[in-house]
Amino acid sequence: MTGVTGEPRLRVVIADDQALVRSGFAMILAAADIDVVGNAADGAAAVAAVRQLRPDLVLMDVRMPEVDGLEATRRILATAPTTTGGEPVRVIILTTFDLDEYVYAALRAGASGFLLKDVTPDHLVHALRLVRTGDAMLAPSITRRLIARFAQPGAGRPPLAGDLATLTAREREVLVEMAAGQSNREIAEAMYLSEATVRTHVARILAKLHVRDRVQAVVVAYETGLVQPGRSGTGSTPLVRHQKLG
Repeated sequence: MTGVTGEPRLRVVIADDQALVRSGFAMILAAADIDVVGNAADGAAAVAAVRQLRPDLVLMDVRMPEVDGLEATRRILATAPTTTGGEPVRVIILTTFDLDEYVYAALRAGASGFLLKDVTPDHLVHALRLVRTGDAMLAPSITRRLIARFAQPGAGRPPLAGDLATLTAREREVLVEMAAGQSNREIAEAMYLSEATVRTHVARILAKLHVRDRVQAVVVAYETGLVQPGRSGTGSTPLVRHQKLG
């Protein structure tokens, strides 16, 4: 089935232990020509729904009884599930807290980003469509703050992915731009490349680092110290400080 734009309609599973939240999001998505194909009140039900329905996206509450959203995300993505169209299933975390280490753990597990539960309807719909393309991080300004806060080198976690030494100098430059929240188009403009070339670089970065998503690639950039959080002199918004690549 296709939507009003002629593209295949997005198919979404909503996992949240509050029925009111599930119904509210479902109404918003239905009005935007997005199909809610399943609902789940806990993580175990969400895993089962993904296996059965093979949606494009899962809106996953981070805090649920029995099996929580983090464990459900790990179980779902561990099997590298695909949609009915053969694309990877993407998980988006729903949370009340924008700087929560629990959410960061979900991003390390392979979630494609997160949304606050007080997101506006327009932002929700736009974010789902953006994540479907795999082009840019979801809510980059917020996601980047979360990653910058928790992805410190030597934090005692097992390494997420392979060595940055596998990347070429140009690929590391592209990864730094990704960590700044840049879309493929913005990276192309900044580096005087075509979008097709940037897409090729991004695909090679993901493959070499053995990560499934550009969000995970950004986590690697911070955890390895390629990109480091900094602070402006007038506020608390983290800035990206690029290491010299030579």
